[in-house]
This record gives sequence, structure tokens and C-alpha cells, in this order.
Amino acid sequence: MLKMAGNKSYTIVEYFGGDSGYRCGYCKNDEGNFSHGMWSHTMTVQDYQDLIDRGWRRSGKYVYKPKMNKTCCPQYTIRCHALKFQPSKSHKKVLKKISKFISKGELPKGPAEGEPMDSVCDQAGPREPSNACPSQVQRAAITDIQKELPECPAATEARKEAGDGAPADSVTPRKDPESVAGERATAGAPRAGMGADPGRPPCRKAKDLRKERRLQKEQNRPQSEGDASIVSPTPPNPAQTTQPKPLEDFINESLPDNSPHRLEVRLVRSNPPSPQFKASFDASYQVYKLYQMAIHKDPPDKPSESQAEHSPDGPEAGYGSFHQQYLLDGRIVAVGVIDILPTCVSSVYLYYHPDFASLSLGSYSALREIAFTRQLQKQSPKLSFYYLGFYIHSCPKMRYKGQYRPSDLLCPETYAWVSIEQCIPQLENSRYARFNQDPEAGDARVLKEVGRALVLYRRAVMPYAAYSRKRKGSSDEAEVQQYADLVGQDCAERILLYRA
Repeated sequence: MLKMAGNKSYTIVEYFGGDSGYRCGYCKNDEGNFSHGMWSHTMTVQDYQDLIDRGWRRSGKYVYKPKMNKTCCPQYTIRCHALKFQPSKSHKKVLKKISKFISKGELPKGPAEGEPMDSVCDQAGPREPSNACPSQVQRAAITDIQKELPECPAATEARKEAGDGAPADSVTPRKDPESVAGERATAGAPRAGMGADPGRPPCRKAKDLRKERRLQKEQNRPQSEGDASIVSPTPPNPAQTTQPKPLEDFINESLPDNSPHRLEVRLVRSNPPSPQFKASFDASYQVYKLYQMAIHKDPPDKPSESQAEHSPDGPEAGYGSFHQQYLLDGRIVAVGVIDILPTCVSSVYLYYHPDFASLSLGSYSALREIAFTRQLQKQSPKLSFYYLGFYIHSCPKMRYKGQYRPSDLLCPETYAWVSIEQCIPQLENSRYARFNQDPEAGDARVLKEVGRALVLYRRAVMPYAAYSRKRKGSSDEAEVQQYADLVGQDCAERILLYRA
């Protein structure tokens, strides 16, 4: 579906309104989920980048945008600043769990603690209209449109099931033994109107006390003649503290040579299929079928596809859709489907062998994909974000995406990115929220003249103004205007909206 824009490459879509509601997989409301939808016959990576920056998301060839102020569980686009990301305590726990399994062969028992099961939200995605693709667009003699390449079946939708435990900033710090003993010795009935005893020193961490005692011993130790030039150490000031250990160091932690297992992550292009993709397709597809049957209770039935795309200033692998295959001792045990776009890596889907459900592979793959984004940024400076799909605050099991920080949520009215820390208080008060605090701000990329929107009519590309003069019958201007408002000026003036 995704391909690089060129002289003879267009995005072609059919727009479906989306007035009827369908079942929500998050709150189980039978008709509470509403979204706009488009069927994409072909799409360039730049157009998809612009669409996801306006709240759209793809499921295979179907591209949808939740009706945020109407749907029961608003879904906000979330992106993580990959270059600034630091793993939380729970993330480090996941990485250590994988390392322990590889080095010692110990597979945790039972489901991963804190990992929401995908089956909880297996119907949360969009429902494709039953009349999708009624036009059967003729590809053969269309002058300015490339033929689509063959499709290969794979996974379809973006649902990462990560999240382990509470975020790092919610952990209650433990007190050191000395301060606890002091509290017990001086504990008494609290006096009305009085808080903590102002005469007592504040509690301090045990490691800080130990460091202070060690420094005092160094200062009090008599210097020998050979030590005359030694300067007594002074406590480091906050500006001199060591930098936190980067994500890559946790991932690449050295393992003993005699480790019982070996884990390898391999990137393969899914379409047009690379030789590695062809050679591993059967094994990958078997894992996918097992995952669908065990987790979603549903056999696979939707293909997804991609196109080869390269750019002089892009990453070496090019843009488009890829599979990241996780091989354990040479055997595929998980596959992460990702889109590499001009400014981000977008997580599409993850499936894994059910035997390894206890390894928190959802969290682990997200961390690997963040590290992969950082790697690609060295090749393509603009590519610095990791998109996790949608953040659904009204569904507690889907809040785990907010633990990958620093991250932003997309304002549903102005399409400005706002720090998630600023958004959470608003979402606590209301499921739907406008994050941009400037009351005067609006949609900066709205298309002001609907006549400039491009359409594909009778195999010819033309602006909507020309199409409306040629077309006979009732006017469809209101529908085209709604579509143009949703995709924005840039996409409306590039994407071909199919008109029968």
C-alpha cells in the first residue's frame, strides 16, 4: 500500500462517511464507536505521514480516523520522542527478564504481569464498510498511476500490548532503616493542626547517608607522606552526576558465551518481498495463525501490503512497510510489523508464538523499535519519532502507551502536539478534550477552497472544480468538503479522491 511519491505515483482513496456506529472493543458499547474511513488503493509514505499527523491510522488498506467528539472511547494519536527516551523501571524489568531467559533459559510461568491481553480489545479496531471498493478502480490504462504490486498476507492492525506495572514516577520511595527507627522512637499521638515534626531533620536515603559517612572517613584519615598531593573528595554537585544508562546498553547487555539461547532481530521488507521474506514467510505465517487463534480466537483473514520506496536522504532500508522478525535460536517466535515514514517509525502490529507470552514481548518489541528509530535517525535526521498508534485514556488497559516518555498527544481540533503530562489532567475530567490551550488557535492546514482538491474521474486527474462542471447529477460537494477538512490542505491537493 505505501510507496514513495514520484512523477507517476499518487495516493488513490475512496472516502466513506462513517455515520453509523459499531461495537467498541474497549467499553463493549454495541454502537458507540464512530470513525471516518477511506479505502486506499495505493498510498505514498509522505501522504500517510501527513494523515497520521491528523489523527488517521491504517488497518491494512483501510484508513480510519475516530470521530473524537462522538465516539465512546476517544483515541488520541501518540508519539514518543525516541532520542530523549529513557527506559522506566518497568521497562528495565522487561529487558532483564529477556536477558535472564537468554542467559539461563528460565521461562517465566503464566502470562506476563501487567501486559494487557490483546483479546480484551480484539474488536476495538474499525469496521470496514461492507461496500468497500465498489468501484473496482481500473488500473490498466490510467495514465498517471502506477500499477499495484502483488500483495502478500500478513498481519493487519496496530495494537501493541505492552505495559508492565506502574510507571516509574508512581513508585513510592522506600525510607532508610535509620530514619524508620527514628520515627518509631519518637512516634506519639499527632497534635491537631500540626503536620510533620518541624524539629526533626528530613528523611534521607540510606545510600546518601552511607556516601556521606564514607566521605567523612576519607577526610579524617591521616595522610601519609606519599599521599600529600591527594585532595579529599568532595560530594559531587547535581550537574556532575553521571548520565543515565541509555536504552541500547540494556538491550545489548553482554551475555555469557554458553547462554542456552540466542535472540536475533532481523528486518525484512514485506512487499515487494525480499529474498529473506520469501524464505521465512511460511514460518512467520504459522506464528501469526497461532497468535490469532490463541489471543484473538480468530483465524487470520486480512492481508497487509507495502511497496518499495527509497529516498536519497532516507534510511538505507528505504521507506514503507517492514517486518522485524524475532528469531530465537534461529526460529521465528515473534514478528513486529512497522511502517518506516519520513519522520517516524510507526508501530502497526505485533504477533508472537503463544508459548512465549510470559516474556512480555509486546513491551520488549516496543523498546526494540524505539532503539531502531534512534538507529535510523543517524541515517535520516528528520526521522526521530516513534508512533505507538492510539492512546485511549478511558480504557485503563490501554494507558501503558503513556509510559513511553517523553511523549505527545495530538490535539483533535488544532492538530498540534501537546506533552502528555499536560493532557492527562484534562482527560481525567473528560474523555474528549481539546489539548491546545490557545482559544484562538485553529486548524492551520485546512483547505479553504474545495475546488482545489484533486479527484480521479474517468481515468483523468483533475481538481474538484473541473470535475463538478463535468459531472451530471446531484452535487457531492458537502461530502468532498468533509473529506478535505479531515485530510487537510496538503493531502487534499495531492491525494486523488476517486469519483465514480
